[in-house]
Amino acid sequence: MEDLFFEDWNSIFRTFIITIIAYISLITMLRASGKRTLSKMNAFDFVITVALGSTLANVSLNKDVALLDGVLALFILISLQFIITWLSVRVSFIKGLVTSTPSLILYKGRPLEKAMKHERVTIEEIRSKARDQGFASLANIDAIILETTGSITIIPTIDSQIDNVKNLNFYPPK
Repeated sequence: MEDLFFEDWNSIFRTFIITIIAYISLITMLRASGKRTLSKMNAFDFVITVALGSTLANVSLNKDVALLDGVLALFILISLQFIITWLSVRVSFIKGLVTSTPSLILYKGRPLEKAMKHERVTIEEIRSKARDQGFASLANIDAIILETTGSITIIPTIDSQIDNVKNLNFYPPK
């Protein structure tokens, strides 16, 4: 209990130095791995982002984790993310494991109940997003799509030339 607020100056110094070095190492690896590593593209990217933050915190504060072990863990997470995303752009099977497809949840002013239930989206959430975008009524919206990131996209008007669900860049849930 006596070490609750202060252990010793060595502990403070270690935390200070290790955190700076681990942070610089993480930033360097993230810059080298590209923009996709910390993007908000899908659940997989979110998990990687959380894991990187958790690892950095663990390296900074856990005296049982050596700096090199922590930097190696960060490197492995970033490398795995790079490999998985590299493969997902080239192998459709991997893409299917890592990402989902956008879902049509409203079409021509009518909520698609089955799709909404499948995606666990309520009518209140849809109406709230519509109001945020300046729409008083769902009847004035041609399409609302739940994107792979979980964000909702409103398409006010679908051009009559492409007024076909198959021509839009998403798939209704099965």
